[in-house]
Amino acid sequence: MNEHLKFELISLLGIALLGFLGGALWNATLPFLLAGFLAYTGWHLFNLIRLSHLILSGKKFQDSYPPGLWAVVYKNAFTLRRQSRKRRRKLSRFFKRFTESAAALPDAAVIVGQNGDVGWSNPAAADLLGVTWPHAAGRNLAQLVRDPVFKEYLEAAQQDRPLEFPSPVDQAKILSVYTTPFGKKHQRLLIARDITRTYYVDRMRRDFIANASHELRTPLTVIRGFLEVWDSQEQIEETQSRPVRLMLDQTKRMEGTIDDMLTLSRLEYSDEPISNATVSMPAFLDSIVKEATALSADKGHVISVDIEDDRNLKGDAAKLREAISNLVFNAVRHTPPRTTIRIIWSPCDEGAQLIVEDSGEGIPARHIPRLTERFYRVDPARSRDSGGTGLGLAIVRQVLERHDAVLLISSSIGAGSTFTCTFPEKRLVGVGGRDAVAAVDSNHTGW
Repeated sequence: MNEHLKFELISLLGIALLGFLGGALWNATLPFLLAGFLAYTGWHLFNLIRLSHLILSGKKFQDSYPPGLWAVVYKNAFTLRRQSRKRRRKLSRFFKRFTESAAALPDAAVIVGQNGDVGWSNPAAADLLGVTWPHAAGRNLAQLVRDPVFKEYLEAAQQDRPLEFPSPVDQAKILSVYTTPFGKKHQRLLIARDITRTYYVDRMRRDFIANASHELRTPLTVIRGFLEVWDSQEQIEETQSRPVRLMLDQTKRMEGTIDDMLTLSRLEYSDEPISNATVSMPAFLDSIVKEATALSADKGHVISVDIEDDRNLKGDAAKLREAISNLVFNAVRHTPPRTTIRIIWSPCDEGAQLIVEDSGEGIPARHIPRLTERFYRVDPARSRDSGGTGLGLAIVRQVLERHDAVLLISSSIGAGSTFTCTFPEKRLVGVGGRDAVAAVDSNHTGW
């Protein structure tokens, strides 16, 4: 038995024995017992009051504790208070480090509650968003940052992409804002980054590409016209015929590059929402296959279409045609003659996927992550010979992003390549929708 419990039992037995002895001598057993138990209870009450006073006052406990069970209580209380102080000091150090780290962040960080209220913000939030802590505590973030686009972004059910908008503190600054789930109470962590320099550099680059493309287009058209006239003349000398045809081919290739650069520029610049017209997938793919077959000509590619999903796709038919035809035409250009190219429209867990699968030579794994970069070529010499501009997959990526879709590329050397475009459920519609339209005419090239 525990020694402290033994002490309490001996104390009770001693009080009872003294009560009986006193009662026997003075014939008053009950009063003696009552007095003894009152003294015992008073002793415990004294120790309880003393312990409460020591805890509330924060004074140090003495090394000596009362006897009995109170020794255990005092010792445990002292140990728990010491551990609590250590935890508080540790948490204080952590909080200090967190505060210093948050203050050092160049990006604005704001914790947003389920109802849009501000739970915390760092100092950078005051400079970039005008959200000052603790003045903003509990206030609605959309009311503090008065921008209709920002308000719509916060209220959106999904924030798949960052939002770019002028800083409410300094309109000359451009901010990139994105949110991520935070904590267990449906909170969100909002990060706002100053991308002014990157934004204007990228804009200058896009302006240069667009303007240079427009400026080059007119002289190239004139040069091509003269070369075509020259090449069509019967009296052209044989020594001049080959150089003229080479110049004409290179002019056409440059025009193709310029057209792709302009297309990519339009995709990057356009802020207009994507059309939600329903594209009939069977007719859409059939028209692409007809063009691919014409492009293949005497190469003898076998091009097949498998429709495994009866749903159609909502989006901009012209832009979708630009993307999907790029994938199919790439397969025709970059795979050996008489190989098989499959186009598959099938359901998947995310929604539906359009797969372009070839049985060509395959692409080395080290090149796959960079295939959608502008002007990136696995084999520059072979790409130029086949008429590629190096912009096709960059256009595909931009079009798919505008349609909330994702491009996945897989390939094995000697086993061909597979390009999978995965579209979300919200981009699909059943057959016979009231907005259904036919696929774009195969001769359509406008935007």
